[in-house]
Amino acid sequence: MTIYIINPNSSRTVTDGIDRAMQPFRGQSPVGITAVQIDEGPKGIETQAHVDGVVTPLLRRAEALEADASAFIVACFSDPGLAALREQSRRPVLGIAESAILTAMTLGQRFGILSILWKSVPRHMRMLGAMGVKDRLAADLPLELGVADLTDRNRTFGRLRAVGTTLRDTHGAEVLILGCAGMTSYRADLSDALGCPVVEPCEAAAAMAIGRVALARAHEGRNI
Repeated sequence: MTIYIINPNSSRTVTDGIDRAMQPFRGQSPVGITAVQIDEGPKGIETQAHVDGVVTPLLRRAEALEADASAFIVACFSDPGLAALREQSRRPVLGIAESAILTAMTLGQRFGILSILWKSVPRHMRMLGAMGVKDRLAADLPLELGVADLTDRNRTFGRLRAVGTTLRDTHGAEVLILGCAGMTSYRADLSDALGCPVVEPCEAAAAMAIGRVALARAHEGRNI
């Protein structure tokens, strides 16, 4: 059985980054963890049209993996198709945005989100409103870098540090959330640079998925 992390975009760079971020979790998980992608998806999910367009292929991919799955993780910070996949699947389904936000709220009173683009922010506001946690948000500020731009390490880290400093010092964020699965490799360095917790969403979702699998196994054991 496997925890499948489904990257709804078609960027092999992003999928490989997610897979590398999962390596420390594999030793803690009772089942395997595998990152896959939607090859017909866009190279980066940057618009509402992208979010809406990947739902159907995401559901098809998950359906094909259902028999071997212990859990699914939707690895896009817009959590596309999250409710639909929960309706379709009998397995636990985690979204990286929802998981990151819930994790951040255990680490501090107010969290800040580092988004890729300004046009990402309204989508995040709708999600936070639906979750009922907007009062815990310090601010959501963009790097103004697209998904493909995140591979430029110097430029991306410079923007993460600058925007993260603003979230911390101007808006009072105690915890920062990386608002894109393409930022996986920057968490530790950013946390060290800013001296505050930084939540990487794929890691947060993986930790929750491992917990859900362990909980299900514990329940099965008690029911024997």
